[in-house]
Amino acid sequence: METMYPWFKALHIIAVISWMAGLLYLPRLFINHVGLAPGSEASTMLKGMESRLMRFIMRPAAVATFLLGGALVSTPGIVDWSMGWIWLKLAFVLGLGASHGYMEKCIKAFANDANTKPARFYRILNEVPTLLMIGIVILVVAKPF
Repeated sequence: METMYPWFKALHIIAVISWMAGLLYLPRLFINHVGLAPGSEASTMLKGMESRLMRFIMRPAAVATFLLGGALVSTPGIVDWSMGWIWLKLAFVLGLGASHGYMEKCIKAFANDANTKPARFYRILNEVPTLLMIGIVILVVAKPF
């Protein structure tokens, strides 16, 4: 496992970047989607963009992030489980997973022309993955506690 660690780490970083790109871009699509007439050409186009972003980028990248992250933390000697930072980092990662899941729900609402949230809601939603990512990076790099 130790010989594969650098490869898993590189692939994990690639997966995280891809997943984060989707988590940051999808709410921007939602903001543009709010207020469009159901069945309009623009609404239909955004439904397709939202669906494809989730199916072809976000879901695979999320799965790869979790699988590769699991391989990394299961490598002997890599994580000191007595440190607090790793537990908070994992909680933040679960927060990213919850954000992803909520965005899946939002895609379904838009697909069914049933969105009830205003653009301001999606502007705020857009900040959640950003704040979690900042926290994760600080915890992983600085290991403050």
